[in-house]
Amino acid sequence: MLLTLYIEFFKTGLFAVGGGLATLPFLYDLSDRYGWFSYEQLADMIAISESTPGAIGVNMATYAGFSTAGVPGAIIATLGLVSPSIIIIIILAHVLERFKQSTLVQGAFYGLRPASTALIAAAGFNFMYHDLINTSVYSGLQSLMDVINIKALIFSVVLYVIMQHRLFKHLHPVVFIAFSALIGILFSF
Repeated sequence: MLLTLYIEFFKTGLFAVGGGLATLPFLYDLSDRYGWFSYEQLADMIAISESTPGAIGVNMATYAGFSTAGVPGAIIATLGLVSPSIIIIIILAHVLERFKQSTLVQGAFYGLRPASTALIAAAGFNFMYHDLINTSVYSGLQSLMDVINIKALIFSVVLYVIMQHRLFKHLHPVVFIAFSALIGILFSF
């Protein structure tokens, strides 16, 4: 189990270009292949990872490893996730110093930007789908009001509007995270 955790999170760390949210497609895949955690648990992982200090990808790997195999799993999954970055950074630091003016190197980095954007957007849409749609009642023909999580949809729109308002744009993201946690507790999201 621990070896599988390390290998899977090593692959996630190796290919999740673009930061922590880019790990989401890989985590959904792990959920589907191994059943280590459900999509609902993954949503909890994201919420906890976003609201705790540290990099979201590392927090999610730690949480997923812990929920799968306890403290050893948390350590192994986290090491698996960060190992590729450490190895690649050491190698790239030496290589890029020699070739940093190369148009090929600059072109490669430019090409990675859309890939990162697509991974993050796909993860965001997938997360939004599982948060705003009641997939448990989606199996049969239901009323649209039964399928859509109205409370989550309304709160998402209200929170987005508040965050875009000029009076609140200067606020630290922690304020919105704390506010969202409080609303979730009060209204049983």
